[in-house]
Amino acid sequence: MTGVTLQGAIKRYGETQVIHGIDLEIEDGEFCVFVGPSGCGKSTLLRMIAGLEETTEGQINIGQRDVTHVDPAKRGVAMVFQTYALYPHMTVAENMGFGLRMNGHPKAEIDEKVATASAILKLDQYLARKPKALSGGQRQRVAIGRAIVRGPEVFLFDEPLSNLDAELRVEMRVEISRLHQEIGATMIYVTHDQVEAMTMADKIVVLRDGRIEQVGAPLDLYRDPDNRFVAGFIGSPSMNFLECDVVDGKLVHPAFGAPQDSPVALREGMSKVTVGMRPEHIELDHAADELTINLTEALGGVSYCYLTTADGTQLIVEERGDNRSPEGETVGLVVPTERLYLFDTETGLRLR
Repeated sequence: MTGVTLQGAIKRYGETQVIHGIDLEIEDGEFCVFVGPSGCGKSTLLRMIAGLEETTEGQINIGQRDVTHVDPAKRGVAMVFQTYALYPHMTVAENMGFGLRMNGHPKAEIDEKVATASAILKLDQYLARKPKALSGGQRQRVAIGRAIVRGPEVFLFDEPLSNLDAELRVEMRVEISRLHQEIGATMIYVTHDQVEAMTMADKIVVLRDGRIEQVGAPLDLYRDPDNRFVAGFIGSPSMNFLECDVVDGKLVHPAFGAPQDSPVALREGMSKVTVGMRPEHIELDHAADELTINLTEALGGVSYCYLTTADGTQLIVEERGDNRSPEGETVGLVVPTERLYLFDTETGLRLR
């Protein structure tokens, strides 16, 4: 079993603490994605697992081994970076086998492992080429192949697709997911792109300011966020939020027209609450006139309508099929009560 466990992991740079007591268990063979905004600590946490950053306090285990202070080369991990870090004067085969050659492995063994990795990654026809003759996606596959030939217990990916164009990103997402299914190794993947997280992960770890906000399966986080931050970060387009008054146990905001029922019992004396609504859960009432459609983006099978409330809050509504509400039309909102998410306005915690 080669899972990864972090217990009270802390990272400080001098007096500045950037990772705050992370407790996390990643199961053997799991595809775990660290996601969060820039500066949240996800790459630092990955580098701590790799041994490229020293762990100030706490413990990191890979399998049954405490690797907290073990040299990176002896941790049994292989890392794929945002930059491909390929040697330009070497062929694909030489780049993939370089680490093994440096460690004194026999040529026959290196050739066998390179052949196996190239077959998995569909690189056989490129083995004699040098990096400059490859596309960005092919170079990234070579970097992944270099990791595969080492036979690591854990693969670490640090935003490996950020240098690729949109089409190649989708292609490589599929390739990496297929690779995970084929070799079954534990993989930890860092990205700021929550679409990558949703489509690739078995488990998502949402980070903010060096702390874990929530851990769970992609759809669990999407459907059942613990707080406003997770609700707003997971999902594309993002969840809409309205700051509503509470009057006689009902939710009051000009965008609703009439007061809305609350999906949960509200605390006595509560006068304000934040209401969240997914764009796909909102329907437009074309007979009402609380809001004006400022812009409509038609993307083919789906359109997005952008509206602004009286208090300046921007809302996004998703329309499916051939529906495309015209810009300038006045409308209202219809949201089933069970589709509303409520959050404490002060703490951001979900009200259940």
